[in-house]
Amino acid sequence: MTITYLKRGKSDADRAEDDAKTRAVVEATLKDIEAHGDASVRELSEKFDNYSPESFRLDQDQIDALISSLSERELADIRFAQEQVVKFARAQRDSMLDIEVETLPGVILGHKNIPVQSVGCYVPGGKFPMVASAHMSVATASVAGVPRIIACTPPFQGKPNAAVIAAMHFGGAHEIYVMGGIQAIGAMAIGTETIEPVHMLVGPGNAFVAEAKRQLFGRVGIDLFAGPTETMVIADETAADAELCATDLLGQAEHGYNSPAVLLTNSRKLAEDTMAEIERILRILPTAATARVSWEEYGEVIVCDSYDEMLEVANDIASEHVQVMTDRDDWFLDKMTSYGALFLGPRTNVANGDKVIGTNHTLPTKKAGRYTGGLWVGKFLKTHSYQKVTTDAAAAMIGEYGSRLCMLEGFVGHAEQCNIRVRRYGGVNLPYGEAAPYREAAE
Repeated sequence: MTITYLKRGKSDADRAEDDAKTRAVVEATLKDIEAHGDASVRELSEKFDNYSPESFRLDQDQIDALISSLSERELADIRFAQEQVVKFARAQRDSMLDIEVETLPGVILGHKNIPVQSVGCYVPGGKFPMVASAHMSVATASVAGVPRIIACTPPFQGKPNAAVIAAMHFGGAHEIYVMGGIQAIGAMAIGTETIEPVHMLVGPGNAFVAEAKRQLFGRVGIDLFAGPTETMVIADETAADAELCATDLLGQAEHGYNSPAVLLTNSRKLAEDTMAEIERILRILPTAATARVSWEEYGEVIVCDSYDEMLEVANDIASEHVQVMTDRDDWFLDKMTSYGALFLGPRTNVANGDKVIGTNHTLPTKKAGRYTGGLWVGKFLKTHSYQKVTTDAAAAMIGEYGSRLCMLEGFVGHAEQCNIRVRRYGGVNLPYGEAAPYREAAE
């Protein structure tokens, strides 16, 4: 096996050191929010966003005014994108059925899909107003039937971003707050004097937002660990060229200063040409100040001998976004097991998924794609089972099995729960504490 790294990003040790610093900051901040509530949230907003309104929650008049400031074209585009997300989310919801089956005569088992009762949706926006993130979290939660949806987004250039607020409102948010970062995550999960805590947190964000969600997991549910954007381009010379590869890598690297972008190819020429093309584009890209740092510190270029090696490396890295441009895209679709979302063929791209095509862009990062998929309508639903026994014969029969199996594990009290049903519904005259079916089987 020959796997060659033409470029490497930060070492695992350096990344772990960065993570440790982030953990410490988040832990201290969450403790302060829990201790001081609204006062802490306001202090943090003033410190990080230079924003301190009379109320962080927008009222309906404020929401209407922001929406009216947008052009008809902007409103139509927002609605179009949201419609695509809702359309796919509804199809996913329709695939999730409540069930009830009679597994034995008189034994009924079933499950119900019940919406989470309150959700806090975080929509990033301090550097770039992430309009699409409102569709992904708020609108999808609405399709799931969540009865209380609150949404938080940081101020953009000192004030609420009208497009983000419009998307939140159209998506069905019941409460909209203009606050960002750790303070928004903490306020939604912990609660303050003016904000009732939620049961679940969803949405992407920077490293501090992702870490805050991680530390609060258990106190509340979370969708997944969705930290800084990651992208991988899997390409060969049959379907892609250097310009296409470089564009798709830098298109995601501009998200932030720590957004890994990886080129995985079996062509050394394509790899080298792409690296040169990246340097050319960085000289003219308006967001190069951000994208260059990500590329220099987190970018990687990996050359493999075979498609099997490319597949192995791709599954190991488990990138959030995987753009596949090869002569066997469907082969990768069949074989890939660890990723956030796949973008197959040169005609599509990650930006489609981020903004408009309809799949959800809140996706697992930092190898979490090995054990979870991205945010979808099912994340807002809890599948709860139930059971009922409808005949005396079934109660006695299941009771006998249950009694013997409880005694096999030494749980006498458990066994008696079964025995009392055997006595009452099976006509067995059995004194308390004696597991007759178990005893008779032993004899």
